[in-house]
Amino acid sequence: MPVTKKVFSVIPDSPQDLVAGFKNELTTALAQLDTQHIRERIYEKDASLWKSDKASQAKIADRLGWLDLPQQADTRIENITAFATEVQKEGFRYAVLLGMGGSSLCSEVARETFVTRRGYLRLFVLDDTDPASIQALEKKIKLEKTLFIVASKSGTTKESLSFFHYFYDRVRPHAGRNAGGHFIAITDNGTPLAELGERYKFRRVFINPSDIGGRYSVLSDFGLIPMALMGVDIAAMMHSAAEMETLCRDSSAETNPGLDLGAEIGISQTMGRDKLTFVLSPSIAAFGYWVEQLIAESTGKEGKGIIPVNGETLGSPSVYGNDRIFIHISVAGDKDAVQMRKLNALESAGHPVIRVKIPDPIALGGEYYCWEVATAVAGLIIGINPFDEPNVAESKKNTENLLEEWKSAKKFKETTSPVTKAEDISIYTGGAATALNGAATSVADFIKSFLGEIKPGDYVAMLPYFHHTETRADMLQSWRMAIRDEYQVATTLLHGPRYLHSTGQLHKGGPDCGLYIILTADEKTSLPIPGEAYGFEVLHHAQAMGDFRSLSDKGRRVIRIHLGADVDYGLSELMKQIRQKRRTNGAR
Repeated sequence: MPVTKKVFSVIPDSPQDLVAGFKNELTTALAQLDTQHIRERIYEKDASLWKSDKASQAKIADRLGWLDLPQQADTRIENITAFATEVQKEGFRYAVLLGMGGSSLCSEVARETFVTRRGYLRLFVLDDTDPASIQALEKKIKLEKTLFIVASKSGTTKESLSFFHYFYDRVRPHAGRNAGGHFIAITDNGTPLAELGERYKFRRVFINPSDIGGRYSVLSDFGLIPMALMGVDIAAMMHSAAEMETLCRDSSAETNPGLDLGAEIGISQTMGRDKLTFVLSPSIAAFGYWVEQLIAESTGKEGKGIIPVNGETLGSPSVYGNDRIFIHISVAGDKDAVQMRKLNALESAGHPVIRVKIPDPIALGGEYYCWEVATAVAGLIIGINPFDEPNVAESKKNTENLLEEWKSAKKFKETTSPVTKAEDISIYTGGAATALNGAATSVADFIKSFLGEIKPGDYVAMLPYFHHTETRADMLQSWRMAIRDEYQVATTLLHGPRYLHSTGQLHKGGPDCGLYIILTADEKTSLPIPGEAYGFEVLHHAQAMGDFRSLSDKGRRVIRIHLGADVDYGLSELMKQIRQKRRTNGAR
């Protein structure tokens, strides 16, 4: 068995009334899944499970190819492993995934979870348009020994194509006419990227099955090729996934890992516990990046949604509200006594905890599949279509409009003036947050007023748009935990523009219970995008501004904190002012 039975723990006499009826609701839901033959209909690819109109059903039917992937993997695995051996023998030592969202997060999990096998390629992931991030990556590789993976289902992803043009120009002085041999593409049939691969003579263009959505593609070429290049045993991973497929395909709901998990998180959402909080073993901590996207982009729409909370340090029961459900995924042999004590305390206080144990990281193959099934079932229970992403295009459109604006004026026009400013730090408001304009005279006062808008059941999303460093991440994580502890509210920390292709759907299409803090800074470096009138620094800022406008247009509670020309100084000064305010006024 790839996983142990999931157990949803509830204290029946808990003072937290919202969980009191959960077991009855779950029992009823599991019985209905069986009597309505939901499992059978899922594997028959019956799109009417999720939507009744024919147009939506046609689109859903074209997104269910992931259901059969594990049982059909043998030939694909053979071809992919042969290709990995080929490039290894030719002397490539680095692989760089150029992608966003569903095409990049599975590689990020692999990169952080598995060690590169001797002789295989060291994997990097580029899903950040910040020039500093691109330059930092370049310093870690040797261009003449690097294979670039241009990944995009649609073949039109702006970031992926911009990265390609940049690195093609960088490789050409080293490889001359053979520059295209340093690139492969993973895409659907007939896309502009497939045509680009032919025109530039890519080493290989891998055509992925077109009936698989991006966030459900981890067990397809998008996930398997990068893993194989670094030497991960993809045959063993797909064996784990195949075992899970058999369990999900053949078992009744109560003993079916995917249906059971989907019912648990779906019922929790309908009962007000919509903050799905992940507690992961250290060896698989990166799994949270992928599952966070899967849950958020699949369920966050039509004003509903499950809010995944990844990367929060566990606190005492007193800092959590009645909107939480915890999922603990552990690896056999991983020891974390502190984490277990905290989980046990949460459970004793009445917070629901789902526990999953897997034998080793390779068994993530089964977990990938289980969570895909569970997400489809949760969407059914919630009453949404988990296979579309209707709001993702909004930020893209705003970004395009801003880029056109920049082309003509060579600058961006702020739609509002800052509501408060201190040295290089400026704060702008959007959507419902504009009601706070004039409420404070300092940066710290305004932030306190903004956070004072928090209500029970809300969450706070920190959305930084600058190069990720350990120091910056530590400062933001510390602020995040301080907000969680003071306001007893869920928090997320998601870097832009990565989150635009994942949780961005939840932010705009999900429930209006978020407070969004976008952090930006002036770009120090100019880095051209070949063939474009603007560089990466312009694209990066346009993406931040575009999302700010999208959230504002939706009436969300959003602010943008601009840190000026020096990110590290501006962030340190911001944290200093916030700490001083807290010390002066105490909690709240």
